[in-house]
Amino acid sequence: MTTTDNAVPILPQSISDAEVGLFEIRKKIYPRAVTGWFANASWTMVFVTQIVYYGLPWLAWNDRQAVLFDIAARRFYIFGAVFWPQDVIYLAVLLIIAALSLFLFTAMAGRLWCGFACPQTVYTQIFLWVERKIEGDRTARIRLDREPVSVRKIGKKAAKHAIWLAISLWTGVTFVGYFTPFRPLQAAIPGNLGGWESFWVLFYGLATYGNAGYLREQVCKYMCPYARFQSVMFDKDTLVITYDTARGEPRGPRSRKVDPKAAGLGYCVDCLICVQVCPTGIDIRKGLQYECIGCAACIDGCDQVMDKRGYPRGLIRYATENALTSGYDGATIWQRVFRARTLVYLALLATIATAAGVSLYLRESLKVDVIRDRGALARETEPGIIENVYRLQIMNTGEVPQRFSIAADGVPGIAVVGVLQPVTVAGASSRLVPVRLQAPAEAGKPGANRIEFVVEALGDAKLSRREKSTFLFPR
Repeated sequence: MTTTDNAVPILPQSISDAEVGLFEIRKKIYPRAVTGWFANASWTMVFVTQIVYYGLPWLAWNDRQAVLFDIAARRFYIFGAVFWPQDVIYLAVLLIIAALSLFLFTAMAGRLWCGFACPQTVYTQIFLWVERKIEGDRTARIRLDREPVSVRKIGKKAAKHAIWLAISLWTGVTFVGYFTPFRPLQAAIPGNLGGWESFWVLFYGLATYGNAGYLREQVCKYMCPYARFQSVMFDKDTLVITYDTARGEPRGPRSRKVDPKAAGLGYCVDCLICVQVCPTGIDIRKGLQYECIGCAACIDGCDQVMDKRGYPRGLIRYATENALTSGYDGATIWQRVFRARTLVYLALLATIATAAGVSLYLRESLKVDVIRDRGALARETEPGIIENVYRLQIMNTGEVPQRFSIAADGVPGIAVVGVLQPVTVAGASSRLVPVRLQAPAEAGKPGANRIEFVVEALGDAKLSRREKSTFLFPR
């Protein structure tokens, strides 16, 4: 719906006109390059995360890949630790720690994860760097896009997209390298990749290419759920990126020689640098918005302008709502940041992380599962002797072969028969061992009797497991 100069509403001429007005046409954003403390911190996180991501598959540990999630063999190798499906509790604990960390950092300082460590932010920054190197900074990119088609324009665009595709496909290869041995995977490129490897290399690579090259801020604004529920994790003592209205208003351009106080102006010169450097294209001067990813580029851009003008820094800065309204100093702000809510998150996080660390440190490299043979319950093998049949799944989660003895107790005279002992289990592997137990018929009551299997490593009495089971006597 439109209006005339006299504010008289003019109704759309057709239903289609009204429908078109419901949708916002995307305007391409051309973020301007910026330098400063937060920009350096952001690039530091880019380097750290990408060194870890691209570097881990190359590391070797005990003649194998240091980090490998071998789904086919149902084993996860993380440096010296080998995790099995029975260790799924550690995955649950890891997810809890990640969630609590997100709650803690968001309650303290807003979208730190989004602004500095989220893969969408990291790869968008990498792709933007490539774009700037080939097409130039903001003004040059705008001018290039407005130019008619030419050899020069096609060449620049082709070079940019070729590098984007190379980065994306190598990102996909690296991703698959966490689930299949990385060096054989490289040797199989390009013609000998298996079906699932090819699918995931292309899927992850093209997702990276599309998200970081085209969608960019659209992912953060419309696809990421975190932008929608972040407000419930904020309060008036959460550190967020804010524009100090009291210092900045009334805004307006002026000569460098003009004293803003004498002219009745605030420190904001309305240069729009804060908008130009924003990767989501928002104006932080309108207040905190869900599109803000907390990258702090506007802080660096505004501080540069303040330095050139000779004005004090901090017109745009990290502050809290209470600090702006009540004029808190830095010490008071930080005291209120570490309030009851964040201290509870911190205590829970420290407790769970400590418990997980202790559990991993005390974790034994021997696991035993006892499975009764359902096809053969209690049977009398000879007069006065009752036999039960079991299968023992012995898992050696360490990487050194071990020899184990198998015994049982709980019923007088019970003995393990039919097993060649000791049982050898290779490193990081499991072995299914059929076991027969025999006991005198008068040694237990009719029905189920509690027993325990005792599996012990030879030469290391501390490496042992006791697993409960039952021994059946005929009624």
